[in-house]
Amino acid sequence: MSADLIEPILWAIGMALLAAVLFTGIGLISGTDETAIVAPLALLVILIGVPPAGVIAFFLSAIIAKHISHAVPTTLLGIPGDTTAVPMLREAQLLRSLGVPHIALQKAISGGVISVIIAIPLSILFALVLTPFAEAIGAAAPWIFIAAAILVAYTSKGKLAAVLALIPFVLIIVGLQAFILEQKEATFTTSFFLGMATGPLIYDLFSALSPAGRRSMTQTGKREFDLAPDVRPAGGPKLPNPFTVLDRQQLAYTSGSAVITSATFVFSPVAMAVLMGEIAGSRIKNGFHRLTTVVSVRNGTTESTYIAETLIPLIAIGLPLSPMAAGPAAPLFNAPPVYTLDAKTGETNNLHDLLSTGEFALFSIIAAVIAVAVAYPFVMRNAHRAATWVMKSVSHEAIIAGFAALICVICLYEGGLLALGVTITVGLVGGLFNRMIGMHAGVQFMGYYVAVLTVPAVLAL
Repeated sequence: MSADLIEPILWAIGMALLAAVLFTGIGLISGTDETAIVAPLALLVILIGVPPAGVIAFFLSAIIAKHISHAVPTTLLGIPGDTTAVPMLREAQLLRSLGVPHIALQKAISGGVISVIIAIPLSILFALVLTPFAEAIGAAAPWIFIAAAILVAYTSKGKLAAVLALIPFVLIIVGLQAFILEQKEATFTTSFFLGMATGPLIYDLFSALSPAGRRSMTQTGKREFDLAPDVRPAGGPKLPNPFTVLDRQQLAYTSGSAVITSATFVFSPVAMAVLMGEIAGSRIKNGFHRLTTVVSVRNGTTESTYIAETLIPLIAIGLPLSPMAAGPAAPLFNAPPVYTLDAKTGETNNLHDLLSTGEFALFSIIAAVIAVAVAYPFVMRNAHRAATWVMKSVSHEAIIAGFAALICVICLYEGGLLALGVTITVGLVGGLFNRMIGMHAGVQFMGYYVAVLTVPAVLAL
């Protein structure tokens, strides 16, 4: 091993371990949306000066660990752990009603582990296939972004409404950018990202200040949850093995879904999770087997889409040309002043330029091994106790306050009160669009790149 690799490997191991422990815990808390949680923490890691090896390992370990532990509230409590867990909710609730939530949990997280094993090498392979076309893709980026934005918007819950809402949203971004350039001669990219990532949170905080909104949020007494019994298989293996938890047919469907979704990296992860689950479920007649297969396929798809949609654009192009890359992974592409993306020329200075394909592969494998080694055995053995502790002891209000404080600190660091105002403005508008018409953060991130790349190209015609 080269001496130059020892320090990056140590950084990768350390940051992957930190992310695995942190996000295994965060995933147990229902409603912790990936964009609102992962993106700010990834941005913080970048801004404090963690080397590229540590950054990519931290991010991949975070999403892998979270998409293992988010199955706990989804299957045991009937509450989606995050946005990508929503497609599993119906099958998980049906399995809870049958009295086998532990089976749903085991199948779901085992499907996730299988997909991780498949998605990392395939993502790197697909990235290598696209790399020779990177220059042509970069030159066409302004027009690719508008096409991708429309596609991502139409596949969101908002459908046509989300597509049409791109027009006012893009104009708001363009107007704010022009105003900021006049005042500060800066771009405040980070503040824009934070606003879009935390839009629903900002919208809810404003709603709580409104009498009408506060009335809709008011509840009497303590919230009650029905937690399924703790059922563990007797005499099971000390180390859980995902290849034995899933049967042969489930392994085939989960693996096939991982292969397909590693290649189709431009589509919404939630949409692909729904689609892959429907395809697998439609081919199975036995009701119980269909439910457990759909759960494993859909949770596996959340892993494969997030990995592929991060690694393929990073390795091949350096531009955030996927919903994931434009959402939770956005700081890996553009986090001024550390990582930059020139809106006018399309030139990049981010992980695409700082790591080779071999380094991406090495650090991704390190992140995956550590995340799975930490999250998978913990969830398999301690899911019930962990869910009980989270619901009894963890305050959601404290979590919200902590992330609100983190957002304020990052904004004030970037540009003072003006940057904070940008985040609040973009977050309030984005949160309104998200809540009212289903225009999720991935659509809004694509809209941002349309504003900074496509609009100048259109005006230059």
